[in-house]
Amino acid sequence: MKVVRDTENKGGNKGGGEKRKWDKHYDFYFLVSVIFLYLLLFFFDPESVYTSLKVTGNIFIQIIPILLFVIIFMALIDYFLHPKTVAKYVGKGSGIKGWFLAISTGIISHGPMYVWYPLLKDLRDHGMRSGLIAAFLYSRAIKIPLLPLMVYYFGLLFVVVLLPYMVIASLIEGQIIELIENRKDKIQ
Repeated sequence: MKVVRDTENKGGNKGGGEKRKWDKHYDFYFLVSVIFLYLLLFFFDPESVYTSLKVTGNIFIQIIPILLFVIIFMALIDYFLHPKTVAKYVGKGSGIKGWFLAISTGIISHGPMYVWYPLLKDLRDHGMRSGLIAAFLYSRAIKIPLLPLMVYYFGLLFVVVLLPYMVIASLIEGQIIELIENRKDKIQ
């Protein structure tokens, strides 16, 4: 009986067989739609389509190393990291240690932000708090390699004042996300 209820409630609706089927093939439908749009646009402006594909290819080549790193890191997380370990360091009972870990790893992380989304989703599935994810993403605005450039353009005092405010703002943002999430859970 419990198995029937769990499958009925998957996706948030009781008779959601059609929605689950659409979700299951969403990637394929999206890919076909993009290919169709490129073909359609090719008939109107082939030069722009060629330029667009060239730019896309260059971007893809630039992010391949980061994608490989994130994929390998996700595989290692799945293999070595158990939900109990994630919960210990960035789960509900992680406390200050979790905030410190999220903010410091956000500061030292590199590459495009969207490349980190799958890794963060994987960590969230293992028990990472949403507030810590928000703090990680917000603290990514602090770029250690760019600090000398920031000091050059804005001055040391500006940077020394701004950086703590950015860390505090990431903490506040994470707390707000957790507050909203807790209220949502109470309502449901």
